[in-house]
Amino acid sequence: MDGSTAEEGAPPELSSDRNRKRAVLYTLPFLAIGLGDVGLLLFWGLEPLWGFVVLLPILFCTILTYIVFSTDFLEGRENPRVEP
Repeated sequence: MDGSTAEEGAPPELSSDRNRKRAVLYTLPFLAIGLGDVGLLLFWGLEPLWGFVVLLPILFCTILTYIVFSTDFLEGRENPRVEP
């Protein structure tokens, strides 16, 4: 027993599918709120250029969030608190 978890012992394609599904589930609410914000800006009558300007950072953060969750970039970075 080498201390590996169940996900580490899973076939790579199963693990990557699970990571992609988790990434999509964590990313979709942010994307929906961002697109809703752009829609609200356009509904209020602002120029479409402002909607495009606001959309770029929303898409960038959404893509960055997807990459982080799909590749397990944050795995193993938890520092347990050491009590003195």
